[in-house]
Amino acid sequence: GVTRLLLTRIPFFKEIIVSSFACDSCSWSNTEIQSAGRIQEQGVCYTLAVTSRQDMDREVVKTDCATARIPELDFEIPAFTQKGVLTTVEGIIDRAVAGLEQDQPLRRAQDEEVAGKIDEFIVRLKQLKEARVPFTLIIDDPSGNSFVENPHAPRRDEALVVTRYRRSPQQAAVLGLEPDEKPADSAEDLRNEVLQFHTNCPECNAPASTNMKLVQIPHFKEVIIMATSCDSCGHRTNEVKSGGAIEPQGTRITLRIMDPSDMTRDVLKSETCSVEIPELEFELGMGALGGKFTTLEGLLKDIRELVERNPFTLGDSSVPGRAGKLQEFVGKLQEVIEGKARAHFVMDDPAGNSYLQ
Repeated sequence: GVTRLLLTRIPFFKEIIVSSFACDSCSWSNTEIQSAGRIQEQGVCYTLAVTSRQDMDREVVKTDCATARIPELDFEIPAFTQKGVLTTVEGIIDRAVAGLEQDQPLRRAQDEEVAGKIDEFIVRLKQLKEARVPFTLIIDDPSGNSFVENPHAPRRDEALVVTRYRRSPQQAAVLGLEPDEKPADSAEDLRNEVLQFHTNCPECNAPASTNMKLVQIPHFKEVIIMATSCDSCGHRTNEVKSGGAIEPQGTRITLRIMDPSDMTRDVLKSETCSVEIPELEFELGMGALGGKFTTLEGLLKDIRELVERNPFTLGDSSVPGRAGKLQEFVGKLQEVIEGKARAHFVMDDPAGNSYLQ
């Protein structure tokens, strides 16, 4: 015999391949369809309320992995029991009747009772073709490639309900798809993994590596901590970036330092946060020190080092009068760090991404 292939497009649906075979010797014929596209992102379920003879003539594409059901008869055509077919609603019923009648002579010889029940069921199926009693046809296809015609397209069809759904892992396995894994860059994976990328040391320009980790701060939000350590010169630095967006309102946090235990509080200072200590008449601009995730003691020590390491303030190039004032400031700041002096610590962040435990 000869098999004919036709690539065609169904209006308001997609392209399919129709395969038709006919035998001149015995007059046997067979028609199958295959989807010309890929498996869709979501599965699809068509629910058609058949109420008239015109509904029986609707075109239906049923792939081999689709399930067809008629709830009123408690009847189901399971997936992969028939080849894909381009037919009508009436054609689906005819194929079901032909499949049931195929082995009836053998059943009558072996089990007459079962054969009698199937005969009764075949009569009920044939009565559906007359469309005297309304019934529901459900085509459920996890591949998303089945189709039921809407004769009113592009207008809405009141008798047809189309539902798209996400495939379950079992359905994906049946279709031969790999189970959906979480994306590698998902937040859950980043929380449990330290990412590393190569960079150069900011001090000696030698090759170094930067470690990056996503951290959830309790009662606050996620932040990204980046730490660089240079094996050549020993330089170490760490920086923190906010993992969230800019908040609708800014945040101003004022802490009254009363006890040495306050130095152990966690502090997140974002790049947009400025710091004030009114008792010392000190203000740190929002760009200085970058983003920091440390303790209050660690942040105050970083401020002290920022003053001490500046050659124009305490080095050989400093002005004598200014150097004395800065030495006095460093002494007072050290007293605050040691808990010997009380002071107010003010964080002002217009982006709202700073935090004090």
